[in-house]
Amino acid sequence: MSGREADDKYNPASILNKIGADIVFVADVTKNHIGDEDWDRIAIVRYATRKSFIDMQQRKDFAEKHEHKAAGMKRTTIVCCRPVDEALDTRTRPQDFGLRNIVMVVRQAPDREQVLSSLPNAVGMRAEGTIIGDGRKYDTVQFVHVSTEQEADALVASINGLSSGESYAMTLSASIDGITS
Repeated sequence: MSGREADDKYNPASILNKIGADIVFVADVTKNHIGDEDWDRIAIVRYATRKSFIDMQQRKDFAEKHEHKAAGMKRTTIVCCRPVDEALDTRTRPQDFGLRNIVMVVRQAPDREQVLSSLPNAVGMRAEGTIIGDGRKYDTVQFVHVSTEQEADALVASINGLSSGESYAMTLSASIDGITS
């Protein structure tokens, strides 16, 4: 079984539904612009409370699925975030599932609020902390819908202060997008 097949078996959607969480974004990484890690997938889950995320970790049915995650993923990074626009908390899960190109930028910034307002048409998230990761800290995550690969390349080239190992900028092909749509 490939890593992707194992990750597909891990899919905890049924458990998330039971605890009142919503999968609001799922995308495959199609290009790393900044950073040399080999990211494959991005998912964003909106939990009812922080406690519901912690409680999920104790569930037997989640633990049973977790073996597939361990088999399918070399590494996992979980960054707890809050949207800049709190209206995102009440947005329902998207009903139309078509592929959308999104640029995602993750970084630690000396002036988080300036960075969050610097990308036109970006949806921003304030990172509260990294729950699982490699020790690096991030404080902003931004998502921008783009139409073409060239538009993605130009957008990333226009962003100052991105550095490999400390920042990530990648193009995603989103199959579920409740963030930018």
